[in-house]
Amino acid sequence: MKKEVDISLTQNIFRVLLALFMVYAGFSHLTFNRIDFQAQVPDWVPLSKDLVVILSGIVEMGLGLTLLLWKKQRAHIGWALALFFILVFPGNVAQYLDGKDAFGALNSDRARLIRLLFQPVLIAWALWSAGSWKAWRASKNEA
Repeated sequence: MKKEVDISLTQNIFRVLLALFMVYAGFSHLTFNRIDFQAQVPDWVPLSKDLVVILSGIVEMGLGLTLLLWKKQRAHIGWALALFFILVFPGNVAQYLDGKDAFGALNSDRARLIRLLFQPVLIAWALWSAGSWKAWRASKNEA
């Protein structure tokens, strides 16, 4: 992915929305949703649940801000954000399997399952809105 690819106005709008969502989610990790996010950290993670929540919040804010502001690396940041969504997925699975409530709305197996099904949407959203797929395809055509 050497050269920057153009993205549509729609992609740009969705990129900005995703970036703002990530900054908000990261901030909420560090403040008012800190306890709820700890419910998503699986018991098998060998670190303090609070530390994991703090670190993931910082990463989310960083990814959101870079997706929003760093145009030249936008496609790479899309891949990084997609990877982040993949890495946190086991926590969402553990929350479902353990039946842990969080955020008021995740208080049933059905709600937790719907959330699991939304994770691939977030991955696709990150890759599409940042132009990551398009940049990857363009780099394959250059080779």
